[in-house]
Amino acid sequence: MKYIEIDDELYRYIASNTQQIGESASDILRRLLGLEVTAEAESIPERISEPSMEGVEEAAPVRSAVAEAGVFEELVDDEQLPRQKGAVGRFLYLLDCLYRQHPSAFDGVLAIRGRDRLYFSQSKEALLKASPSANPKQIGASPFWVSANNNTAKKRAILEEVLEILGCQKALAARIAEQV
Repeated sequence: MKYIEIDDELYRYIASNTQQIGESASDILRRLLGLEVTAEAESIPERISEPSMEGVEEAAPVRSAVAEAGVFEELVDDEQLPRQKGAVGRFLYLLDCLYRQHPSAFDGVLAIRGRDRLYFSQSKEALLKASPSANPKQIGASPFWVSANNNTAKKRAILEEVLEILGCQKALAARIAEQV
Protein backbone atom coordinates (compact mmCIF):
# COMPACT_ATOMS: atom_id res chain seq x y z
CA MET A 1 0.00 0.00 0.00
CA LYS A 2 1.27 3.48 -0.87
CA TYR A 3 0.80 6.60 1.22
CA ILE A 4 0.18 10.06 -0.21
CA GLU A 5 -0.28 13.52 1.24
CA ILE A 6 -3.58 15.24 0.54
CA ASP A 7 -4.86 18.67 1.50
CA ASP A 8 -7.44 19.17 4.24
CA GLU A 9 -10.28 19.98 1.84
CA LEU A 10 -9.83 16.71 -0.04
CA TYR A 11 -9.54 14.77 3.22
CA ARG A 12 -12.83 16.26 4.47
CA TYR A 13 -14.50 15.36 1.16
CA ILE A 14 -13.34 11.75 1.37
CA ALA A 15 -14.32 11.50 5.05
CA SER A 16 -17.76 12.98 4.34
CA ASN A 17 -18.42 10.14 1.90
CA THR A 18 -17.92 7.40 4.49
CA GLN A 19 -20.84 4.98 4.41
CA GLN A 20 -19.87 2.60 7.19
CA ILE A 21 -17.69 2.68 10.27
CA GLY A 22 -14.18 1.48 9.58
CA GLU A 23 -14.36 2.07 5.83
CA SER A 24 -10.88 2.91 4.54
CA ALA A 25 -10.04 5.93 2.41
CA SER A 26 -9.10 3.52 -0.39
CA ASP A 27 -12.53 1.88 -0.23
CA ILE A 28 -14.25 5.28 -0.29
CA LEU A 29 -12.19 6.46 -3.27
CA ARG A 30 -12.77 3.19 -5.14
CA ARG A 31 -16.52 3.54 -4.59
CA LEU A 32 -16.52 7.21 -5.67
CA LEU A 33 -14.48 6.39 -8.78
CA GLY A 34 -16.63 3.40 -9.65
CA LEU A 35 -13.78 0.91 -9.20
CA GLU A 36 -14.12 -2.56 -7.75
CA VAL A 37 -13.55 -2.66 -3.99
CA THR A 38 -10.90 -5.28 -3.29
CA ALA A 39 -9.79 -6.66 0.03
CA GLU A 40 -6.12 -5.87 0.42
CA ALA A 41 -4.12 -6.59 3.51
CA GLU A 42 -3.13 -3.32 5.09
CA SER A 43 0.58 -2.83 5.29
CA ILE A 44 2.28 -0.10 7.21
CA PRO A 45 5.44 1.32 5.70
CA GLU A 46 8.61 1.47 7.73
CA ARG A 47 8.84 5.18 7.15
CA ILE A 48 6.47 7.70 5.61
CA SER A 49 8.25 10.33 3.60
CA GLU A 50 7.11 13.93 3.73
CA PRO A 51 8.13 15.45 0.42
CA SER A 52 8.90 19.13 0.41
CA MET A 53 6.48 21.38 -1.39
CA GLU A 54 9.31 23.70 -2.48
CA GLY A 55 9.63 23.94 -6.21
CA VAL A 56 6.17 22.47 -6.78
CA GLU A 57 4.06 24.64 -9.03
CA GLU A 58 0.35 25.02 -8.44
CA ALA A 59 -1.82 23.19 -10.91
CA ALA A 60 -3.36 25.46 -13.49
CA PRO A 61 -7.02 26.13 -12.80
CA VAL A 62 -9.56 24.37 -14.96
CA ARG A 63 -10.55 26.60 -17.86
CA SER A 64 -13.99 26.97 -19.34
CA ALA A 65 -15.30 27.96 -22.71
CA VAL A 66 -16.90 31.00 -21.05
CA ALA A 67 -13.65 32.91 -21.22
CA GLU A 68 -13.50 32.37 -24.95
CA ALA A 69 -17.11 33.47 -25.50
CA GLY A 70 -16.60 37.11 -24.57
CA VAL A 71 -20.04 37.45 -23.02
CA PHE A 72 -20.27 38.86 -19.50
CA GLU A 73 -23.61 37.14 -18.77
CA GLU A 74 -22.01 33.72 -19.15
CA LEU A 75 -19.75 34.44 -16.17
CA VAL A 76 -22.82 34.38 -13.91
CA ASP A 77 -23.45 30.66 -14.37
CA ASP A 78 -19.95 29.46 -15.27
CA GLU A 79 -19.86 25.83 -14.16
CA GLN A 80 -16.10 25.94 -13.56
CA LEU A 81 -16.29 28.78 -11.03
CA PRO A 82 -17.44 26.71 -8.02
CA ARG A 83 -14.55 24.31 -8.66
CA GLN A 84 -11.99 27.01 -7.90
CA LYS A 85 -10.39 26.91 -4.49
CA GLY A 86 -11.59 29.66 -2.17
CA ALA A 87 -12.24 33.34 -2.78
CA VAL A 88 -8.74 33.90 -4.17
CA GLY A 89 -9.19 31.08 -6.68
CA ARG A 90 -12.57 32.41 -7.84
CA PHE A 91 -11.19 35.97 -8.01
CA LEU A 92 -8.22 34.88 -10.13
CA TYR A 93 -10.38 32.65 -12.32
CA LEU A 94 -12.81 35.48 -13.12
CA LEU A 95 -9.95 37.91 -13.78
CA ASP A 96 -8.35 35.35 -16.09
CA CYS A 97 -11.66 34.89 -17.96
CA LEU A 98 -11.96 38.65 -18.34
CA TYR A 99 -8.38 38.98 -19.56
CA ARG A 100 -8.95 36.30 -22.19
CA GLN A 101 -12.21 37.96 -23.26
CA HIS A 102 -10.69 41.45 -23.48
CA PRO A 103 -6.88 41.20 -23.71
CA SER A 104 -6.40 44.52 -25.47
CA ALA A 105 -8.57 46.48 -23.02
CA PHE A 106 -7.36 44.72 -19.88
CA ASP A 107 -4.53 47.17 -19.27
CA GLY A 108 -7.24 49.55 -18.05
CA VAL A 109 -7.12 47.64 -14.75
CA LEU A 110 -3.76 49.26 -14.03
CA ALA A 111 -5.69 52.44 -13.18
CA ILE A 112 -7.53 50.69 -10.33
CA ARG A 113 -5.84 51.72 -7.10
CA GLY A 114 -6.67 52.20 -3.48
CA ARG A 115 -5.87 55.37 -1.60
CA ASP A 116 -2.44 54.00 -0.74
CA ARG A 117 -2.60 50.62 -2.47
CA LEU A 118 -1.61 49.25 -5.82
CA TYR A 119 -3.96 46.43 -6.87
CA PHE A 120 -2.72 45.56 -10.36
CA SER A 121 0.67 45.57 -12.02
CA GLN A 122 2.56 43.96 -14.84
CA SER A 123 5.16 42.60 -12.45
CA LYS A 124 5.21 40.83 -9.14
CA GLU A 125 8.04 43.07 -8.00
CA ALA A 126 6.03 46.27 -8.50
CA LEU A 127 3.25 44.96 -6.25
CA LEU A 128 5.74 43.86 -3.60
CA LYS A 129 7.54 47.21 -3.78
CA ALA A 130 4.24 49.03 -3.22
CA SER A 131 3.27 46.69 -0.37
CA PRO A 132 5.44 43.86 0.97
CA SER A 133 2.28 42.07 2.15
CA ALA A 134 0.50 42.28 -1.23
CA ASN A 135 0.59 38.51 -1.87
CA PRO A 136 0.88 39.01 -5.65
CA LYS A 137 -0.71 36.41 -7.91
CA GLN A 138 -0.37 36.20 -11.66
CA ILE A 139 -3.66 36.35 -13.53
CA GLY A 140 -3.61 33.13 -15.52
CA ALA A 141 -1.03 33.27 -18.31
CA SER A 142 -1.49 37.02 -18.72
CA PRO A 143 1.26 39.57 -18.11
CA PHE A 144 -0.82 41.02 -15.26
CA TRP A 145 -0.48 40.51 -11.52
CA VAL A 146 -3.00 41.29 -8.79
CA SER A 147 -2.66 41.82 -5.06
CA ALA A 148 -4.53 38.94 -3.43
CA ASN A 149 -4.10 40.24 0.11
CA ASN A 150 -7.54 41.82 0.34
CA ASN A 151 -10.65 40.63 2.11
CA THR A 152 -13.42 39.09 0.04
CA ALA A 153 -15.53 42.25 0.03
CA LYS A 154 -12.59 44.22 -1.39
CA LYS A 155 -11.91 41.52 -4.00
CA ARG A 156 -15.55 41.84 -5.07
CA ALA A 157 -15.28 45.64 -5.28
CA ILE A 158 -12.08 45.38 -7.33
CA LEU A 159 -13.64 42.81 -9.68
CA GLU A 160 -16.74 44.96 -10.09
CA GLU A 161 -14.54 47.90 -11.07
CA VAL A 162 -12.63 45.71 -13.56
CA LEU A 163 -15.90 44.58 -15.13
CA GLU A 164 -17.12 48.16 -15.49
CA ILE A 165 -13.83 49.27 -17.06
CA LEU A 166 -14.25 46.47 -19.60
CA GLY A 167 -17.75 47.67 -20.48
CA CYS A 168 -19.99 45.50 -18.31
CA GLN A 169 -23.21 47.08 -17.03
CA LYS A 170 -23.11 48.00 -13.34
CA ALA A 171 -25.92 45.64 -12.21
CA LEU A 172 -24.44 42.66 -14.05
CA ALA A 173 -20.96 43.52 -12.76
CA ALA A 174 -22.31 43.39 -9.20
CA ARG A 175 -23.91 39.95 -9.83
CA ILE A 176 -20.67 38.56 -11.26
CA ALA A 177 -18.52 40.04 -8.48
CA GLU A 178 -20.83 38.56 -5.84
CA GLN A 179 -19.61 35.09 -6.88
CA VAL A 180 -16.11 35.67 -5.49
